Amino acid sequence: MRPAPARPLVWRLSVWLAIQSLMGLMLVAMGVYLATAWSLSIREQETLEQRHAVVKHLIEEAVANADPVTLRHKLDDFFVGTTGVGLRLELPDGKPLYERAMQGAHNHTRAVTFEQPWPLDPQRSIRGALTLDTTLDDSLLERLAAILVVSALAGAMLISLTGSALVRRSLMPVLALSRQIRSLGPAGLHGRLDGIGQPEELQPVVEQFNALLQRLEQAYAQLEAFNADVAHELRTPLAALIGHSEVALSRPRSVQELQEVIGNNLDDLRRLSGIVNDMLFLSKADRGARARRVPVPSVAELVNEVVEFHEAALQEANLQSRVTGDASGAYDAALLRRALSNLLANATRYASPGTTVEVEIAMPLPDVLQLVVSNTGTEIGREHLPRLFDRFYRAEASREHSDLNHGLGLAIVAAIARMHDGQPFVDSHSGRTSIGLRLSTTAAAASSSSRQR
Repeated sequence: MRPAPARPLVWRLSVWLAIQSLMGLMLVAMGVYLATAWSLSIREQETLEQRHAVVKHLIEEAVANADPVTLRHKLDDFFVGTTGVGLRLELPDGKPLYERAMQGAHNHTRAVTFEQPWPLDPQRSIRGALTLDTTLDDSLLERLAAILVVSALAGAMLISLTGSALVRRSLMPVLALSRQIRSLGPAGLHGRLDGIGQPEELQPVVEQFNALLQRLEQAYAQLEAFNADVAHELRTPLAALIGHSEVALSRPRSVQELQEVIGNNLDDLRRLSGIVNDMLFLSKADRGARARRVPVPSVAELVNEVVEFHEAALQEANLQSRVTGDASGAYDAALLRRALSNLLANATRYASPGTTVEVEIAMPLPDVLQLVVSNTGTEIGREHLPRLFDRFYRAEASREHSDLNHGLGLAIVAAIARMHDGQPFVDSHSGRTSIGLRLSTTAAAASSSSRQR
């Protein structure tokens, strides 16, 4: 089941921006509200303390004269023009001494209680309660809270709308890149993304994508060339098979003539089979096949076996052979024989008669095996060296025996090197050509060596 597509990026960014903005504005609003409430609370407390100090002073003066009536008159004078403040005084026996109630309905109040010594009875005290009306302050806080909440919501909505427009505008370069990418296809791989006007953050993306297009273009060109080469290589033996068969069937033939035709066809079929087998091997190597390593105590012994197998071809070409050096390690012996066989066959075809084909075994590094097959003959042009290990590539199509060589030998050598975590190499100068490969002794050593490099 196909997963549901994710919500648009603009929507997600706008929503998260609105949420974060709302959280930030609510924190600011809460700070403003708490600061205001704290300031009002301090002001109320100071008001009560001021009133308490005055009332305490008046009580002390009146009590000193033992004149409660004078105290009441002074308290009445004190509260003239004062609203929102109430006072209640009680004698030690609980009887009210003075009481002034706040006017109107008071839903929110703040009070402070106190005791004052009573001179008529030093062991006892009068009790008082001073009350302050905080309804206006509490109403102010309620209105402030409502205003702050509405402002935070409105601000978050405004930030969300402007943020959405800003995100859309910021994503315009991405949409432009998307349109450029959509216009690319197999026929237009030569095109590249235009990084002009793109923000700095997108420049690495443009560069990496253009590099990917470059690799894809090269791979596509190689694939087309490879398909053409395969068709060309298969067409020649198939055409020969068809021609021989048509000639054989054009008129009655003797058994000997038919056997000759079948023999010729068998040679072409073997060549076709070799091409197909080599292509299957290269395909497996391209899919990441690895060499099956086993301990090889003596590489020189393995090389001598391959040289002995090619001894007849070397003698026919009037060539000598020499093997120098030795090494040991873990390799795929069968693949190593195949690579050496291809290198020796290549050297035998192009070496000058009367010269020596040399196979050198060395270990330039403790975990690297180097095998080099050298021959004396016509040099390979420098322009051909980078492509010498490409499939079906021949430095000179007119060279001797090129009709028998279908151009996959060195490509297989390169594939075997890669399967051993190594690489092939070639050098040709001063009339001497050296082709070989470097292999890691073990897979663990290869990974360790790559980390060190």
